[in-house]
Formats: sequence, C-alpha cells, structure tokens
Amino acid sequence: MLALATVGFAVNFWAWALLSPLGPRFKELLDLSASEQALLVAVPVIVGSLGRIPVGALTDRFGGRVMLPLISAATIVPVLFIGVAGQGSLAALLVGGFFLGIGGTVFAVGVPFVSAWFPPERRGLVVGVFGMGMGGTAISALTTVRLIRTGGSATPFLITAAVLAVYAAVAWFVLRDAPGRTAPAQSTVARLAAAARLSITWQACVLYAVAFGGYVAFSVYLPVYLQSAYGLEQADAANRMAGFVILAVAMRPIGGWLSDRFGSIPVLATVFGVVSLCAAVQAFTPTLMMAGTIAFLTMAAALGAGSGAVFALVAKVAPADKVGSVTGLVGAAGGLGGFVPPLVMGLVYGLFGSYGVGLALLSGVSLLTLVLTVTAVRSTAGRSPAAPPSPST
Repeated sequence: MLALATVGFAVNFWAWALLSPLGPRFKELLDLSASEQALLVAVPVIVGSLGRIPVGALTDRFGGRVMLPLISAATIVPVLFIGVAGQGSLAALLVGGFFLGIGGTVFAVGVPFVSAWFPPERRGLVVGVFGMGMGGTAISALTTVRLIRTGGSATPFLITAAVLAVYAAVAWFVLRDAPGRTAPAQSTVARLAAAARLSITWQACVLYAVAFGGYVAFSVYLPVYLQSAYGLEQADAANRMAGFVILAVAMRPIGGWLSDRFGSIPVLATVFGVVSLCAAVQAFTPTLMMAGTIAFLTMAAALGAGSGAVFALVAKVAPADKVGSVTGLVGAAGGLGGFVPPLVMGLVYGLFGSYGVGLALLSGVSLLTLVLTVTAVRSTAGRSPAAPPSPST
C-alpha cells in the first residue's frame, strides 16, 4: 500500500508540474508579460495547495482507497484539455491550470492513508518515504520540454494522461484502506473546524511553511539567485538547483526515520538551527566554492529532513480520525509558504541590489521557528495521548 500510494503521489505531482517547465515557451508563443507568465505557473500551485484542505477532510470521510484513484482520474481531464485544445490562449491555459491543481491535492490523501497502515513508532519513516513522491515534479522538469521537441506540443500531456489512467485503474482494484478504519460521523465542515482548533494544526502549519516552503522557494528561485549573485550560466545554475532538490527529496524519509528514533522535536530543533546558521553564513555571499556550496547543500538536507519530521509529528500527535484534515491544512500552509520568500528576495534585491538582507530574514525566521519548536510544539506533543515514549525509556 505504501509503494502504490507513493507511485500515485509521484504521478499526480508529475501532472501537477507540467506547466512550470513550459512557462518560457508560452511566454514566447503567446507574447505574455512576465506577470502573466508568473500567474500561469502559479495557478496550479495555489489551487493544489489550497485544495488540500477539503481533500484532506474528504479523505477522513471516504478513505484513500476511494480518493487516490478519484484524484488521479479527475486530473486526466485538465491534462488532456491543455494538451489537445488549451495551448492557444492564456485564458484557456489558466482554466486548464486551475483544474490541473487537482493533482497537487494528492498529498493530503496519501499521508493519512499510509500512516494508518503502520504503528506510531514507524510512521515517521513511512510518511517520509511517501513524501519522496514529490520527486514527480522532477520527472516533469526533465521530460516535458524534451517530449515537446521530439513529439509535438501534445506529447507530454498525452503520455501523462495515459500514465494517470493506468494508475487510477490499478489503484481502484488494488488499494485497500487499513483494517479497522471507520468513517467519522461529523460533517466535513465540522471536522475541518475541529482540526483548525487543534494546537498541533497551527503549530505544524508554521513548521511546514518554513521547512517545505523554504524547499519550494529555493527550488524555484535558486537559479535566479545563482545567476545574479555569482554570475553563473543558466545551465550551470539549473544543475546546481537540481542537486539541491535531489538532496532535499532524499533527506525527507531520513528526517522521518530520525523522528521515529529520537523524536520529532529534537530533529526539528536541529533542522531550524542548521537552516538559521547556514542562511546567516550565506547572507554574506561567501565564495561559491566551497563555503556557498556547503551552506546551500546543508540547507537542502535540513529542509528535506524537516519536511519529513513535520509529518512524522502530525501522524503521531493528531487524532487518528483527523489526520487527513490536519494534513490538508498543514500541506496548504507549506505550499503557500513557498511563494513568500521569492517575493521577498525579489523585493530586497530591487531595494538593496543584494540578497543578503533576504537571507538574513530567513535566518531570523528559522531561529524564531526553533524557539516555537522547543516551547509550544514540545508542550503540545507531550500532552498528546499518542505521544511515543522517549528513547531513554
């Protein structure tokens, strides 16, 4: 069940990210302004992030056995629309991109689905392994432009739709919810309201907005930063960004495993301390070889581990019948958190001609998040009836 859910996460994220690599192409073909290009790329991400809130609540109600194939099948429609008929105008692309956001909601389905199959002491690693499905965005980045060049503008969309259809069919017949799962009696709205009132919900939203939001921000903005701050060529900057992403994705299950072994709080405290230190070093724009490279790769590892540790915490502390609802809210916070840093970095660079102030702000925010982790979050985790015993016992 874990393997099949992780594949579904990757496939849906592949579809979700189809427009991002094509932004420059559509800018040229449709004569888009920079803001229109940014809007085109942002729409699926925003919809996919906010859509996790209701989808997570629906997963609590209907289970991943229904929701995973349903999300996959629903994503086929916008993929085919864009591929066959939606590339002729900005309006059509925005409509298609809006519904393409459905694919990005799959994260809120998978976390409660896979965590229910395993005991609390193994959920950190399990949710971290599932989280590696976010590497589906890399499939899109590596294949979309090449497929268009070799097979035409519809090719990547047709291939992705076919893969989604195969996955939806297999998932429908093979997926099973964990034994003993019971549907909650409350309505979706009532469960979302109850989840929003939980301390762990808003605390995890802050943690994930910094950890996963930081990962998203760097994966989007790092090439621009490297070209502006260090004068790298586009290809070199893109390759370094790929290294950052791969390391962060690989560290996600390790962060979950470390949370199982030592507890989520020590792992998260270490993560935010490391990010704060590395961002402070990078604020002085050290030489790229070796100080700058070490700082960025260390931040990548920390942010990836932190993303895994946050959902290890959610899977263990949130009530079992509200894991989906909490995951939806926290996942939305992480997705939206990725939009703020690039905007701040661009504004800071425009005002000061340097990214140093922006990186100093990241260092300060990480330090404040560290304080939140060892105070309020530690207290909430300690009060949870599902909280695991400390390793010393």
